[in-house]
Amino acid sequence: MLARGWQQRYFHSGCRPVAMDERIDPDELLAAVGFDTDESVLTRRQAEVLALRENDVRQSDIGELLGTSRANISSIERNARENVEKARQTVAFANTLTAPVRVDITVGTDIYDVPQTVYAACDEAGVEVNYGSSNLLQLVDDAVDGAIQQDTVQVPLRIDVTNDGVVHVRERAAERTE
Repeated sequence: MLARGWQQRYFHSGCRPVAMDERIDPDELLAAVGFDTDESVLTRRQAEVLALRENDVRQSDIGELLGTSRANISSIERNARENVEKARQTVAFANTLTAPVRVDITVGTDIYDVPQTVYAACDEAGVEVNYGSSNLLQLVDDAVDGAIQQDTVQVPLRIDVTNDGVVHVRERAAERTE
């Protein structure tokens, strides 16, 4: 028997809500969202746990459903989220390989000079940027921890812009200033 209240929870399979009953079939859930183990960086178990967690199912309930401990579910979820982040980073890297715009920002650059530098490089390459100045500055600030302090770039940055105008910001392989 699953934990009390389990039957009252709902999760969404595709666009159709499915009531949680005493036994949910994880295979049906993954089929509904189109999961394919051969095409994913996630194991089947990681996908099951993530799908259930994204639909607000507690780790203890998932453990009971899958016949394992809450601690094991926690570990599976943590590893799955790490794999998802690595996959995102890999896709971002692959996208930047063909990016027509690459701008290196050096340590000491005034942060308010960055948008103009990026826009000028994009104009030269004939690429339209999908971000206004303030959004571009926020993207830079969010991308690399400690990149901006007191309106100055503290970390050497590489800003790539794809043909679609998508901006990727990452730290360049060089020493940080402390």
